[in-house]
Amino acid sequence: MAFVLGGFQAGLTLSLLLWGLLTDRVGERFVIGVGMSAAAGAMAVASLTESSAVFIAAMVVAGAVSASVVAASGRAVMAWFGPGERGLALGIRQTSAMVGQGGAAAILPLVAAGAGLRVALASLVGAALVAAAASVLWMREPHTPQEEPPGFAGARSPLRDRQIWRISLGGGFLVITQHSLLGFVVLFLHHERGFSPGAAAGVLAAMSFAGAGLRIAVGYWSDRLGARLVPLRRVTVALAVALVLVTAATAGPDALLVAALIVAGMLSVAWNGLAFTAVAELAGRARSGAALGLQQTILGLMGAVTPVAYALVVTTLSWRGAFAALLLCPLLALPLLREPAHATPAVVPEPLHPQAN
Repeated sequence: MAFVLGGFQAGLTLSLLLWGLLTDRVGERFVIGVGMSAAAGAMAVASLTESSAVFIAAMVVAGAVSASVVAASGRAVMAWFGPGERGLALGIRQTSAMVGQGGAAAILPLVAAGAGLRVALASLVGAALVAAAASVLWMREPHTPQEEPPGFAGARSPLRDRQIWRISLGGGFLVITQHSLLGFVVLFLHHERGFSPGAAAGVLAAMSFAGAGLRIAVGYWSDRLGARLVPLRRVTVALAVALVLVTAATAGPDALLVAALIVAGMLSVAWNGLAFTAVAELAGRARSGAALGLQQTILGLMGAVTPVAYALVVTTLSWRGAFAALLLCPLLALPLLREPAHATPAVVPEPLHPQAN
């Protein structure tokens, strides 16, 4: 099963940039409609086949075509909201994706255990078809297309824009922190501190839910500031401080350790929407599909190596040493998230509800 899930994730990660480039050419509605319909077809094949090879191939294809929604949906949200609202809107968009992934991870194993794998896959087929139909029926061009600010960086290809690469790589270091904390906290608390599986999972849930709320809050904050990278850098600094506290708290009582883990965990989640918005705005709407595809590919690749790499660090250094080593990630991310020396700010403050002339 791990091999199947790995194949699905590999297909998704490796196709993100291609879908982003296609979105810039033909639009979000077509890309999501076709991509999710193809995903439904691939998962239908997986649910019906008796061949292991066909099953694995179908899941790889399902991952590759379901990647269509990532950059396309972000590009659509960017088009519908002005600079004074995008941080909140894209923060909600990023949080909804996180909630959907968490819900699927919680529900699908129960469906598979109770009704079988075929039924679980059939439910995914239905969900993909609903998503495809929703995009075709309801996704439209904005009534008033958003204007790009004068001098914006989107005249360049996102693939040649150093600032987009820097923000994406900085986000990659932050995603390593996120996956390490959220991916290993249950194992750490259960085996190292003697927590029951339920109690350890409760800490993970608190980290995730608090992080989801903070992701939306910092998006709103960035709208009020009229900037994305300033709050992103502040969240990164706060995450570094929280990791210092977690490292110190490993020698303290459980209550202090849990509090430090929840703070670090929520901060490790909060940055995502800000980085997503910063890259989309820097590229401009016409090229935001490619920019978001590039960013999400980098995040996916760096996130994919995290479980094995962090497990090796824990084995080599101990848990306390691994938490201390994790501090390197926000410190490496921080210089990559600086404002460009000669760039026009990506966000131009504007009234949320402009008055008619």
